[in-house]
Amino acid sequence: MIIILKQKTDQHQLENLMGWLKEKGLEVHPTVGESRSILGLVGDTSKLDMDLIASLDIVENVKRVQEPYKNANRKFHPMDTVIKVGNTQIGGGNLTLMAGPCSVENEEQIVAVAQAVKASGATMLRGGAFKPRTSPYAFQGLGKEGLRLLSLAKKETGLPVVTEIMEASQLEYFDDVDVIQVGARNMQNFNLLKLLGSQKKPVMIKRGLANTYEEWLMSAEYVMSEGNENVILCERGIRTFETQTRNTLDLAAIPLLRNLTHLPIIADPSHATGKIALIPAMATAAVAAGTDGLLIEVHNDPTKALCDGPQSLRPEAFDKLARKLLALHEFLKTQED
Repeated sequence: MIIILKQKTDQHQLENLMGWLKEKGLEVHPTVGESRSILGLVGDTSKLDMDLIASLDIVENVKRVQEPYKNANRKFHPMDTVIKVGNTQIGGGNLTLMAGPCSVENEEQIVAVAQAVKASGATMLRGGAFKPRTSPYAFQGLGKEGLRLLSLAKKETGLPVVTEIMEASQLEYFDDVDVIQVGARNMQNFNLLKLLGSQKKPVMIKRGLANTYEEWLMSAEYVMSEGNENVILCERGIRTFETQTRNTLDLAAIPLLRNLTHLPIIADPSHATGKIALIPAMATAAVAAGTDGLLIEVHNDPTKALCDGPQSLRPEAFDKLARKLLALHEFLKTQED
């Protein structure tokens, strides 16, 4: 349920209303906007008298929210969420480029790639320390050593780090990680999501291989219901009947989710296509669709990469693409104005 307040609301009356609602066992989430303010209610609102609330002097309207996700719902939070990460932000009209190798392999590799992508305009470093792989015989990542090397690259470049967590027991090693990524396979690992909701670091949730928008938003709701509102959604492609690409990048997710949720939405054209030749076109299309950022794999020698070499751009190719994407983003902003 949401309560839409009148402009110039009496503060004393508002505090009394919020106190009464909390006594009913409800969570109250106030959102103050330029044109209107609302109170979002989470909990069992079935016994609340909507007519009684609507009759209050400070209330303009009362509406029930039918969707099962509440905290992530744009009706609860009309303004876009902007997530601060280090010296940059995700959302708020910013195009965030997260770039780096699929897997951290050694110090020379991760530091060199970090320096290269920063010079090209990336504002966050992505790199895998713990790697979920389909085959048990494939490279599983360096684990804690990979996190140490990411911290070293962060110190060398100043780039905030985003990397994937696979299970709850690994959280204690993520002190120097800036954004914790939940991979597609863990999108509905609800115990892990609840744990990440109990801490304050931003959480980026990748869409599952065959999950609907509502299921995806409900995963975000798991994190937010525990108190962590710093959630980012990442469209990384879904599994369809097509075999020419690794996955099918669902670009419609970006404008559609923009209407459903206030959370930032980024795209991962690397995992979605699985092919270097397709990444520039799909990254460009994602920017045109209104993405808040891109997650792009970059490796200094893709032919020798221990993981996902065929979908990793060389630094010089990323440099060319990043300049194009940032220029397109700026052009589109001028058209909106």
